[in-house]
Amino acid sequence: MDYPTIYDITNSEIDINGLLAKLTLLSTGAAAIFTGMVRGKTKNGNPHETTYLEYEAYVPMAEAKMKQVAAEIRQKWPSIEGIGIIQRIGKLYPETPTVLIACTAAHRDTGVFDAARYGIDRLKEIVPIWKREVSPSGEEWIEGDYMPKPGE
Repeated sequence: MDYPTIYDITNSEIDINGLLAKLTLLSTGAAAIFTGMVRGKTKNGNPHETTYLEYEAYVPMAEAKMKQVAAEIRQKWPSIEGIGIIQRIGKLYPETPTVLIACTAAHRDTGVFDAARYGIDRLKEIVPIWKREVSPSGEEWIEGDYMPKPGE
């Protein structure tokens, strides 16, 4: 059976209910959803305020890497039915969802939580999304830790 797989880079508001409807089958009994948000205040590490974040992406490569993440989830958790990976780009203000990872399955004990967690961790690791943080004290590009290996 072909299970739904949706990945998208968008300037539009993330429609959680609409995405969930596309990932839900008659056999679906569980959905694990992770949504990242813009923080207005960061308390740990380097405490500071954020006025807004600006996300950019090289869309063809980002979507190819999102497809790779979905394939990795399917390989590790064959019981997953639907996979949704959505990343917003553009200027986003505090309390705004920036990213959504959703995995659906027949039951909650089939790895659906782990699959969603893997999805966001892997997205942060390999999908080329750039983030500029603007605060009252200035702005900076936030660097990730991932360095691609040959062939990735």
